[in-house]
Amino acid sequence: MTSSILAASAASEPRRTVTAAVVQAAAPLFDTESALARAEELIREAVTGHGAEVVVLPEAFLGGYPKGLDFGITVGSRTPAGRDLFRRYHAAAIDVPGPEVDTLATLTHELGCHAVVGAVERQGGTLYCVALYFGPDGYKGLHRKLMPTAAERYLWGQGDGSTLPVVDTGTARLAAGICWENYMPLFRTAMYAKGVDLWCAPTVDDRDAWQATMRHIALEGRCFVLSANQYLRRDALPADVQPVQGDKPDTVLIGGGSVIVSPLGEVLAGPLRDGEGILTAELDFDDLTRARFDFDPTGHYARPDVFTLHVDESRHTTVTGG
Repeated sequence: MTSSILAASAASEPRRTVTAAVVQAAAPLFDTESALARAEELIREAVTGHGAEVVVLPEAFLGGYPKGLDFGITVGSRTPAGRDLFRRYHAAAIDVPGPEVDTLATLTHELGCHAVVGAVERQGGTLYCVALYFGPDGYKGLHRKLMPTAAERYLWGQGDGSTLPVVDTGTARLAAGICWENYMPLFRTAMYAKGVDLWCAPTVDDRDAWQATMRHIALEGRCFVLSANQYLRRDALPADVQPVQGDKPDTVLIGGGSVIVSPLGEVLAGPLRDGEGILTAELDFDDLTRARFDFDPTGHYARPDVFTLHVDESRHTTVTGG
């Protein structure tokens, strides 16, 4: 009798669910207008064609990820051609705030969805790899990648702790870790402490090992993980650049691997390979509580008497006025 009552009670409880989508695609390099149009098209398709309420686009979708280009860099030397290539890359980046941000804010307002969009932000002479947050009420803010990886450091500056927001959708809290930030344990811990439910991972890492990282973060953070990767071929780059991978049009520069993972590390969709596409999954937010029953990394499974983490979330500037 008791079990029947409990079952009936559980059945009557409303489910808190959301349909999430990760987009696997790439935008034309050095063509901001076309990249923006592509972002609009893909977000609209994810929402109207797949029922998505949360949409994640890959790292550097607006502004581009110049996979395989060396910008004329060797240790201790830069070339005039490399400087001009950077000029083109700088020109293709976006201002925040700016017209591209306004366009996407209008779109998510129209569609009533949330979106996380990878972009390259231009501020003066410095570029930043960022994740832009949008919701039904428009632009919500950004996260700047804290540590560009390897050769990315001659293209992008470093973010600071002032851009570590968590966006409350009304039913869940979402945030982003961009590409190899996902390997930074202290960054992850800081974000877990903010109560992230939807961990968005815009990336260009297409290795099989990336899948293990996404499943680990889902298990460690007891959160849903939404990883959106680019799928980029040589023929998407301008003809006058020479990627190190070769010049055959069908050469794959970034091979995808987008994936959606549950809070217990189960793959819900993907990984997607061999082309562009949109992955979706219905996320049951009660799974968050079920997963945190036996592990909460900054709650009941933490040991603040042994371990503490200080996070500086202040804005750092080179010059300040009195």
